[in-house]
Amino acid sequence: MLIVFSLALAIGAAWVARNWVQARLTASTSADPLQTVIVAAMEIPFGTKVEGRHLKTITLPANAAVGDHFDKTDQVEGLIALQKVIAGEILLKERFADRNAGSTLAAIVKPDMRAVTVRVDDVIGVAGFLMPGNHVDVVAARVDNGHAETHTVLHNLNVLAVDQTAAQDKEQPVVVRAVTLEVSPKQAEILVKAREEGRIQLTLRNPLDKTPDDPDLLADNQPKAPSKKVHAAQPRPSINNGVIIIRGTNVHSSESST
Repeated sequence: MLIVFSLALAIGAAWVARNWVQARLTASTSADPLQTVIVAAMEIPFGTKVEGRHLKTITLPANAAVGDHFDKTDQVEGLIALQKVIAGEILLKERFADRNAGSTLAAIVKPDMRAVTVRVDDVIGVAGFLMPGNHVDVVAARVDNGHAETHTVLHNLNVLAVDQTAAQDKEQPVVVRAVTLEVSPKQAEILVKAREEGRIQLTLRNPLDKTPDDPDLLADNQPKAPSKKVHAAQPRPSINNGVIIIRGTNVHSSESST
């Protein structure tokens, strides 16, 4: 009888404990609803078109601050990554370009900006150390009346691609034949003009360089206003009033200036 009574108490206690745990879980779930979030299943390089194999779904509490994210895989498939995405990272909408933007290069160009390609060699291309994502200045050089003139015509331009590569995962220098820069329409005119008038040289900027740039980037290209010639006041001609005195054979001239 004691054994049967003990077993009954044990079963009853287990049943009560089970119901209590389920009630707590249900209350916790109802208090903190979950949300679906799309994350990267693997590393997504810069400029890559997203495919299904790049994605996986996780659930997080609805009150978790995850930014403007995707909640369905079909929302992100076909988009183009504007930045490198590491595995496990939550995919945010501002880091991907519309799938209807055309080529990868066209998708990564910012609104109201343009992509211009310039031919380079191992010198102009900073010995092959230019990579997508770097920032450069453009120095123009030309010969005027036998004298070389140089000046920086553009500042802090973003390098979109080198040759036909827009990926940012390279670390070793590579000598390329062309560099594509992101410029405004006005900067594109300045760059083409400088290239036609003479030679251009790209100078690599330190990413931590916070030197302020001319907002219009035109300071060195605006024609200078003609300088007004200041004529020195000419001295007034002196008026000579002379008196000639003749004394016999001696002639003496007395002059005074006024």
